[in-house]
Amino acid sequence: MADTPLDISTWRRHYHNEEEPVFLEEKLPTKNPFQLFDIWFKNVASKADLMFEETNAVCVSTVSKDGQPSSRMVLMRSYSHDGFVFHSNYNSRKGRELAENGKVALLFFWSRVHRQVRVEGIAEHWTDAENEAYWNSRPLANRIGTKSSQQSTVIESRQVLLDKKAELEKLAAEEGADAITRPEYWGGFLVRPHTFEFWQGQSDRVHDRLCFTQNPEDAKPAEDGWYLKRLSP
Repeated sequence: MADTPLDISTWRRHYHNEEEPVFLEEKLPTKNPFQLFDIWFKNVASKADLMFEETNAVCVSTVSKDGQPSSRMVLMRSYSHDGFVFHSNYNSRKGRELAENGKVALLFFWSRVHRQVRVEGIAEHWTDAENEAYWNSRPLANRIGTKSSQQSTVIESRQVLLDKKAELEKLAAEEGADAITRPEYWGGFLVRPHTFEFWQGQSDRVHDRLCFTQNPEDAKPAEDGWYLKRLSP
């Protein structure tokens, strides 16, 4: 390394959630992890000073056949009691890895409120009807951009993408937006969770970690088939 690396060993940030300084089991507004995620997510999304950030950004981690993990940021587009939905090219690296091994991990991180939510579960494809409905709801420019790319494949240069984009823009101008149809290889993934961990940071590093699991071992009954346990930070 040509230059001396920046010394970050002494960097410290004060962790404090003003609304809920300590995250305690007995003060949970609900013991259903889906409902608790909804409460946390709405809380973050309601903060004006956070709205310049994409609060629905989530890190998705998959594993290849040889056990090599890979992570990338995507945008969660919906969530419900069924799970969490994001969209991708099914032929991309993440798409191929999820086809081989549906086990997936999600990480939501909201630094301004010193909170993160970890989710582990199984990913499955959305139905064609759901994919079509979402595709048609997207802005035309987004559909063109998506269809211009064969995600994760090697290309000669950026010009390849620009040429394809121009071709699709011409098609839309001549035949209308409906001519930009959804590729069969593009759609949603629904992640059905079996584990949630809600983490709240503390400046003294005695962080709060509450884990919801469907395994009763070392855990207490919560709600709707879930069990709750506190993990040491």
